[in-house]
Amino acid sequence: MTTKFVIFLLCCLSLGPFFCNSQPSDQEESNGDIDWWCSSTPHPETCKYFMCRPPYSDIKPIGRDQFRTMTVRVALEQVHSARKHAKNLRRECRSKRKKAVWRDCNKLLSNTVLQLNRTIEGFLANQTSDVDAQTWLSTALTNLEICRSGSLDLNVTELISPILTSNMSHLISNCLAVNGVLMEHQDYKDGFPSWVTAGERKLLQSSVTLSRTANAVVAMDGSGHFRSIQAAINYAASRRVGNARVVIYVKRGVYRENIAISSTMNKVTLIGDGLRYTIITGSRSVAGGYTTYSSANLGVDGIGFMARGITFRNTAGPQRGQAVALRSASDLSVFYACGFEGYQDTLFVHAQRQFYKNCYIYGTIDFIFGNAAVVFQNCIIYVRKPLWGQVNVITAQGRADPFQNTGISIHNSRIVAARDLRPAVGSFNTYLGRPWQLYSRTVFLKTYMDGLINPAGWLPWVNTNFGQNTVYYGEYNNFGPGASTRSRVRWRGYHVITSANVASRFTVANLIAGRAWLPSTGVPFIAGL
Repeated sequence: MTTKFVIFLLCCLSLGPFFCNSQPSDQEESNGDIDWWCSSTPHPETCKYFMCRPPYSDIKPIGRDQFRTMTVRVALEQVHSARKHAKNLRRECRSKRKKAVWRDCNKLLSNTVLQLNRTIEGFLANQTSDVDAQTWLSTALTNLEICRSGSLDLNVTELISPILTSNMSHLISNCLAVNGVLMEHQDYKDGFPSWVTAGERKLLQSSVTLSRTANAVVAMDGSGHFRSIQAAINYAASRRVGNARVVIYVKRGVYRENIAISSTMNKVTLIGDGLRYTIITGSRSVAGGYTTYSSANLGVDGIGFMARGITFRNTAGPQRGQAVALRSASDLSVFYACGFEGYQDTLFVHAQRQFYKNCYIYGTIDFIFGNAAVVFQNCIIYVRKPLWGQVNVITAQGRADPFQNTGISIHNSRIVAARDLRPAVGSFNTYLGRPWQLYSRTVFLKTYMDGLINPAGWLPWVNTNFGQNTVYYGEYNNFGPGASTRSRVRWRGYHVITSANVASRFTVANLIAGRAWLPSTGVPFIAGL
């Protein structure tokens, strides 16, 4: 790692969610060959290995923009190769565990190709902001990490390790670093994205005419078009006109099904009769032979997903380990007045930009986890009773690279004991989070913390000091019996935030660029602190 990059990286880490913009001079850039450019990346040897040979070796990039596009192209080529290799491995997957991991990784690699293609096309058309690109590149790297963790879940790492080479991760990490230098904080204006029509703004506010205006109605009693939510989504998405939003009205009832909304199903909205009345439930778990990723009752990848008035519930129970109620990698997605119920790993905020408003989240261990850029606003976090000998951990954020523009922000919310924990609250320790990945980033802003929170606040990862110097964990103006920071951990990565300017970096306006897209949804939100 070059001295120049080490200095740059230290600067970036000290700034939390933003990056330094110190760049080489124009003269340095214009004189730089591939070898020079690669020397400015966090993984120079990997860069040189792939770029110092045809067709790239004879190219002298004209500025950082061109070098950035080249780094993404090289990364895309390696992911294509890995995906081809993964397809050839299918015949070796004879056990249920190997098949489950292979399915996940094949899907995640396909999505990584999609994210990298999306980034390159945006660069070439000059229609992609640096912030958008950083979001998509962050997702590409996160996908590789989730593939790897799934093989660990089911103890089949020997199947996946030949595919997930360090070269591939290093190349995407280089893309993030190069784009990170170009990325500047943007002052987003209130307004509506071009892909949202005026009529869509009311979807999350009123259900008066849903039975007549929805593309499909789902009802357990047969009074709708379908009894299955997946069947309704498939039907409506296949018959949509152009890029119109697909609206599925799910009447009250308990729907036992596992639902997938693929990356080709953009702009899908699910609206229920209220989180107490419309419930989507399932019981997949790691103990049952699924990966954490594939255990989700609902997995959504398509852009612009919205849900209102629905509970997503995983009933596997505390004895079955990781069991996801909802997994989302939907960019620009919104969950309004929804419930998420489970124990370990309830809500998987996998990737991209997400917003949760007026939601209830129940769980025990790492029950809000993932590597999205996500804000929870005016939500209630209910900590449940775990198994004897276990501790509760609310968050496990998955930022694995210092240039990923991701993090979990919990704002104007409440953390309380669920009904089953209240009588035994003194018998269990509850922590705000722990470092799942090296650069984990989580903040709590102006949130009520009841007395169940352990005074240390944050928990080491499996009795190690992993990530304690590199994470960014912050608390700002929280209140309640568990909010005192007097006895919090003394990690270098822990921060008692006293500056409103620093805290504002983790708000809707800045962490997820919410002013640019949330107004169009009709969901009420606070842009700042």
